[in-house]
Amino acid sequence: MNLLALETATEACSVALVHGETIIARTELAPRRHAERVLPMADELLAEAGIGKHALDAIAVGRGPGGFTGVRLAMSLAQGMAMALDRPVVPVSSLAALALEAPEDDAAILAVIDARMGEIYAASYRRDGEGGLLALDEERVCTPDTLVLPPADAWNVAGTGWATYREALFARLGMQPRSADGSCYPQARHVATLAVAEFRAGRAVAPEQALPVYLRDKVALTLAEQGKVRGS
Repeated sequence: MNLLALETATEACSVALVHGETIIARTELAPRRHAERVLPMADELLAEAGIGKHALDAIAVGRGPGGFTGVRLAMSLAQGMAMALDRPVVPVSSLAALALEAPEDDAAILAVIDARMGEIYAASYRRDGEGGLLALDEERVCTPDTLVLPPADAWNVAGTGWATYREALFARLGMQPRSADGSCYPQARHVATLAVAEFRAGRAVAPEQALPVYLRDKVALTLAEQGKVRGS
């Protein structure tokens, strides 16, 4: 199959192409340049694979949570391309894609993105042994010190939330994680991996039914709230 995946929910801008049995990808740390880079990156991958857009079977997209602008951009582009090509869309959780950055072992995975405003986007997973994930809880936005985690004997942590709130998250884990990488971001290659399974399971949707996930409506703090965050 041929499937194009877009992921721009965080500072990382990435695109991946499933072409037969292979996945090729491009990624850049490009804050505020996603709109400029994402389509040229997609064109580069299609050219490298030697196929045109009409050869695609579906468009996959990291549906968030993440930055409002980035999530909206990826979803809008995925919907637009899918409508133009008359193809379905496969929305994939950006937190689930992030979880696949963790080591491939039997530890539970905490995927955690710095949501700014003193909060995190978080979800917990375990690998299913077949390249996919089992969700251990629901995606949520919360403060690091109110995060409630399911029981687990060991943890791996992935995402920028760890870099920003290491001490608070360590306290919530209650143990030293086997691994913890605060420098990784959701990647389109992992969106693609998860999307292929979703597509084959019949869970692709019409473009207009593909919806972004923001988890919160408020995008900025008032001046008073900013002072409280700085003083906390």
